[in-house]
Amino acid sequence: MHNMTPEQSRMARAALNWNLETLAFKSGVSRNTISRFEAGNPANKATITAMRLTLEAAGVIFIDQNGEGPGVRLKKQP
Repeated sequence: MHNMTPEQSRMARAALNWNLETLAFKSGVSRNTISRFEAGNPANKATITAMRLTLEAAGVIFIDQNGEGPGVRLKKQP
């Protein structure tokens, strides 16, 4: 698993229509920590992993850098 960028975190929340409070509640990471991370401030690996695993469990797929920059998409619904 690769790291998640602040931009990917914001994109993933937007795709799920989640606000900071929703991600904080579901991931166990404080709202302020998520906000600081998404603003570009450093966060520890365990914090980023908790957020990413929560977003992935909700259906987000993280796309690595491929020449156009990293991104996200939602899993196909059955």
